[in-house]
Amino acid sequence: MNRTLSLLTCSIFVAVGNPVLAHENHCNAVAASVADAGFADSVTVTCSDTQAILTSDTYPDHDMMTGIVGTNEQVPVPADYPAPVILNPVYSGTPLTRDAALGVAVNGVPIYDYTGGGEMSEADLAHHQAQHDTLQTGQLDVCGGHAGRGDDYHYHVSPTCMIAQMANAGPDAIIGWAFDGFPIYGDTNPDGSAIEGGVLDVCNGQTDDTFGYRYHTSQEAPYIVQCLMGELPNFNDLPRVRPLSAASGEGAQPGRPPQGGVQDLVFTQSTDGSRSMDYSYQGADYYIRYTPAETENCYDYTTKTVTNGGDVTEGEFCR
Repeated sequence: MNRTLSLLTCSIFVAVGNPVLAHENHCNAVAASVADAGFADSVTVTCSDTQAILTSDTYPDHDMMTGIVGTNEQVPVPADYPAPVILNPVYSGTPLTRDAALGVAVNGVPIYDYTGGGEMSEADLAHHQAQHDTLQTGQLDVCGGHAGRGDDYHYHVSPTCMIAQMANAGPDAIIGWAFDGFPIYGDTNPDGSAIEGGVLDVCNGQTDDTFGYRYHTSQEAPYIVQCLMGELPNFNDLPRVRPLSAASGEGAQPGRPPQGGVQDLVFTQSTDGSRSMDYSYQGADYYIRYTPAETENCYDYTTKTVTNGGDVTEGEFCR
């Protein structure tokens, strides 16, 4: 039987402030992390006996895409996304990797590892993948995220703009949850002390007195969770954002990063739901624009991209 945690329930939990309760009642801990951060209006937390589901449209209320140089010519489009967090986490010590989200931020935005080159092998985890580092190759915006191949917005490093918005911002604030059920904190220990070199493991985590284990963000690679250390019986069934598709049923073709990067990329949003990503490349102007269509979860696109040779194209694409 499912149950949705109300803000009142979260407030009661916070008032008690008992670390043992946070561990024993994982559902309340997840819901409280969302409510305390101030995102309860945009993120719904619903629990079963085994999972807390954080449901959102993956579309944060902060700047997006601005500042990207190595664009893949994709734009953020809202996407219904139920992110499952295990309620009874069990540390395994065996790292799990995937080429999709490993967790979710408290504002409902998916969290990926720092790379953009597909799934890492266990051997890859021990070495910095410089050629696939989304931060160093200019693929991320000023907030630590970008739109992926499915035009879904997600983070690859510390979500700095989200953290700045959090009502409870501070070293003890949980900024997200890995799908294996363990929390994600910022660059320091929850008490504000620095994390000594060599303490964080290959997944960017360490032991925790309350939850048994926790992940962190960091200034150096891997910047955020890059693998999962908990048991996940249904690991291969974790959700992925469904790409946009045309009326014919064919999926939208993913963009290709223009060689050498673009200039002056800016993403703008209007109150009517229209969006525009404008940029220049080798002296020419390009753009991707969309407005909500009459059909639910569909959008009317007009694009001029480097990927399609600068041709202006139009079409309706849907989730």
